[in-house]
Amino acid sequence: MTSDNPLNDRLDDDDYPAYTMGRAAEMLGTTPAFLRAIGEARLITPLRSEGGHRRYSRYQLRIAARARELVDRGTPIEAACRIVILEDQLEEAQRINAEYRRVASESAGGSGAG
Repeated sequence: MTSDNPLNDRLDDDDYPAYTMGRAAEMLGTTPAFLRAIGEARLITPLRSEGGHRRYSRYQLRIAARARELVDRGTPIEAACRIVILEDQLEEAQRINAEYRRVASESAGGSGAG
């Protein structure tokens, strides 16, 4: 039996849907309508509680905050969502490339070639 507390694991999990729509909107300084709009634009897909209410994770709130920054600067919501999606994809591609470079560098260094 483990002494780990499952609640602590969920609180530390960026993907755990801990926030209601009202709380998420309050934290972002926006409205529930904004959260619905970015959901319709498929930027984020909130999970649903057993009662059908939208629930958001910390990761989703960071994504929503970035979209809100762009919208506040005058970017249309659909364009803001597309920009955030592309930024997220670029970040992931850069992370993967860095990992490939690290592995390739370790392989080249350990092969004795030269």
